[in-house]
Formats: sequence, C-alpha cells, structure tokens
Amino acid sequence: MSAARKHSVADKKAIVLYLHVHQPFRIRHYTVFDAGVDHTYFSAATYEDDTNNERILCKVAAKSYLPTNAHLLRMLHEHPEFKLSLSITGTVIEQLEAWAPEALQSFQDLVKTGRVEILAETYHHSLAFFYSREEFEAQVRMHAEKIKKVFGVTPTAFRNTEFSYNNDVAYWADKAGYKAVLAEGWDPVLGWRSPNYVYRPAYTKNIRLLMKNYRLSDDIAFRFGDRNTPAWPLTAEKFSGWLASNQEATNFDLFMDYETFGEHQWGDTGIFDFLEHLPKQWLTDPHHTFMTVTEAAESFDVKDEIDVPQTITWADTERDLSAWLGNSMQTNAIEALYGLQQSILTSNDLNLIEDWRKLTASDHFYYMCTKYFNDGDIHAYFSPYKTPYEAYMNFMNAYHDLKFRLTEKGAAV
Repeated sequence: MSAARKHSVADKKAIVLYLHVHQPFRIRHYTVFDAGVDHTYFSAATYEDDTNNERILCKVAAKSYLPTNAHLLRMLHEHPEFKLSLSITGTVIEQLEAWAPEALQSFQDLVKTGRVEILAETYHHSLAFFYSREEFEAQVRMHAEKIKKVFGVTPTAFRNTEFSYNNDVAYWADKAGYKAVLAEGWDPVLGWRSPNYVYRPAYTKNIRLLMKNYRLSDDIAFRFGDRNTPAWPLTAEKFSGWLASNQEATNFDLFMDYETFGEHQWGDTGIFDFLEHLPKQWLTDPHHTFMTVTEAAESFDVKDEIDVPQTITWADTERDLSAWLGNSMQTNAIEALYGLQQSILTSNDLNLIEDWRKLTASDHFYYMCTKYFNDGDIHAYFSPYKTPYEAYMNFMNAYHDLKFRLTEKGAAV
C-alpha cells in the first residue's frame, strides 16, 4: 500500500468484520461392535440422527449461510465501502460441495466482489499446532490449495483453530509470510490496552496482530436476542453510536461465527435487519469505513507490542485450551490419535489418512468437555451426543478401528 493511500485510510475509523464458517464431520454412534467390522465413522444410520452431517449441514445452510450471504451480497452492492473477512474450513467446503452446492456458490459470489477476504487456517480445524508442527503445516497447505481451487484467491492473513494463539503461533505465521494474525482480545493479555488498535506480536518483524473486541462481538453473537440484557433491543443505530463515541480507536474487530446469523440468533430476533442496517448507519459519517483484516493490518500504525507466552483461545471463561484439553478423556483421546500419525501417514492409504485427519478436528474433543454452568451449557448446545462420555466412547471406538486397519496392513502399532 502506498504511503499516500495508507495515510488517507488511516484517517478513518474502521469496522473489521470477520466471520468463521465451519462444520466438522461428526462421528456417528459408532460402537465397540463396529470397530474392526465397519470402517465408516461419519455416516449416521438415518437422516434424522443427531450425528447426520448432511442433515446438519443442510439445516445450517438454509437457516444461516444462504440468507446471510444474500444479505451480505446486497450490502456489498449497495455500499462500495463495505468489506468483510471470512474463514472457511476444508471440511465445511467438502460438505457444501456434496450437499449444498448452492450455498457454496453464494460464498463464491461474495468473494468475486473483490471485497471479501478469506483467511488461512488448518484444513481440518485441528489443534495440530500443539501436537505436530509437520501435520499442522500440511493442513495449512491443504487449506490454501483448496481455497485457491474453489475461490481463486490466496490468503494473506492467518487464524489458528479456535483462535488458539501464543507467541509461537505469531512467530510461525510471520515466518510463513502472512501479513496479519488474529487472537482474542483477552483482558489479562491486553492489560491497560484496548483491542481497538493494531498491534505487533512479540518476537516478530513484519506481521500484525488484530485482537477481537469480545464485548462488542458478543453483544451480537451471544446477547443479541436476550431480552434480559440492558442493551435490548440492539439496533444498528445504537451499536454504531457506541463505536462512534470512542474517539481514540482506529479499528473495531468484530469477530464471530458465521452461524451467529440465522442459527445461533434466529431470524425472528431481527438479526438480519441489524446486519443489513449496520453499514447504512456506520457509513453516514464520512470518517467511518469497513476494512478487511489484511487491509487494517496494512493501514494502521502499530499501537504497541503484545507478548503472549501462554496459549489463549476465544472459548469459555478461561480463554485457554481447557475447552478441548481440560480433562483426562480429552488428553487421552488426542494423544492417542497423534500417536498414530507416523504409521497412518506412511501407510500411503489415502482413505485411512483422510479418516485420521477428520478425527483431528478440534470439535471431537470439545464434545468431551465436562465443564458445568454456563460453559457447560454452551458445550452441550453444540454437541450431537447426550453426554461427553458418549462422545469419548464413539471417538475411541473409531480410534481402535484405525489401529485395526493399520495392523491389517502389517504396521506395528
């Protein structure tokens, strides 16, 4: 970006809207009697089954992806300054290709406008960064290749699975050539600082860090339809007023799941009206604009350096990895799975490798979480299983079948 261009856009206050699209391949009700006999882990017995991936994908596409994309496309046509960023995992792209091609086309239509950025991430939405750097990099490459093939673009910004972030993640992303990386704007990390600026990650040279404003984001993602919150009803005018009143901020990082619109917040809450009216309200001031993640990273000066030696995420009250690795079931399952990596990858069996990679999705370990109270309610909402123990048993039965398939090939496991 030229110095003159950077100066002109930096004089503006920007909303950086980022939405994340993901659906895993959920494990069907796979029993110990299936292991060693039936090697299909991800196909439920009936369409109505809670673990049926096709049914879930089609439901979310109808309630969220298609209507949200229709609104966004109209907003992009009506407001030349409106932009957004999204990330979309390889697993959900595969499901869209198979079961909802019209929804995939609606995402492609957004990207074709040239004002929708796609971020890089792991293809299978895995926690591989913390268990196998080799597999992590392989999944990031797979994802970049899929994005290039399906959307014709190459990502220039990076987000790790579930916003799992530390200095090592930023250092890796900087070395990999990305211009920006995302993280949770968690208070213990920010300290006295605000998430409404661009930062430099510690121990990096070129990359920039954008941090989610979780209070503003959660007003939309979690509290929008809650009539008991003081801000209800939340209107685009009211929300834009909050942002405009912050005279010092440069960028408001609104990061959330795509399914916020239509699935987590149903259409009858008014969420789509809010979305469509937001640019109309925000852009009434000529000093206001929208930017993609990369554009914000390139436009604004660095406010400060952020040092994150510990791992943070955007999940649960702790904002750490305990949502996925907080109990012995979770750690046992993930360590057992990665213990098979070398044997799996050297088997040269593409079906076996693909099944193993689908099992690396962080969702499987999230379903095993045994937290209670509000965090537990959220985990239960997303899980297709009645209990975390059922999730663990299904996973471990699939794991034992992987071992069986390896022994059939003569591998020592």
